[in-house]
Amino acid sequence: MASDANEGDADAEQAKADDPVLLYSRGLPGGGIVTIEALSGETPEVTARVSVERRIDPQRRDGHEPPVIAEAQAPTQSTAFKELYQIASDNVAVARGLIQWQARRRDEPES
Repeated sequence: MASDANEGDADAEQAKADDPVLLYSRGLPGGGIVTIEALSGETPEVTARVSVERRIDPQRRDGHEPPVIAEAQAPTQSTAFKELYQIASDNVAVARGLIQWQARRRDEPES
């Protein structure tokens, strides 16, 4: 029985390690939110990403992943944040990232 409890603890720790850590969030003009999240993985480096939630209504957000417009890998959350903040804090850079994301989706072959 003790091993089952330990396995449950290990599963919970792994799930917690996979949960993103919110480093930054701000509203966008006209609605929506831009965020920087850090992801913990198996590697010593931190992966962080800039996501843009364009849906204003929180109920419409369920079941939809927001577009990821930029990613960075760095040795620390602080370093990753510094790399991505320049994009997340600039409305023009966010708009450019969304345009590039839409172009990549258009170019992907349908499955």
